[in-house]
Amino acid sequence: MRALVDMNDAQVEALDILSKRMRQSRASLIRAAINDYLDRHSREQVEDGFGLWGEQKVDGLAYQNEARKEW
Repeated sequence: MRALVDMNDAQVEALDILSKRMRQSRASLIRAAINDYLDRHSREQVEDGFGLWGEQKVDGLAYQNEARKEW
């Protein structure tokens, strides 16, 4: 799938320099950057969830058992 992305001249020039140095196409570099961005942000969401229950005053297992009684 193709996507149109607006970039300023400095970004295009920097990509061209990096593209020549790494011997990859500009499109390949952009795809890699998008993959890195998506990976980093999906991990942040998972990592943000760790430790949230630790602030609760209720035992997690007791809470789970109470919630299951409602089913």
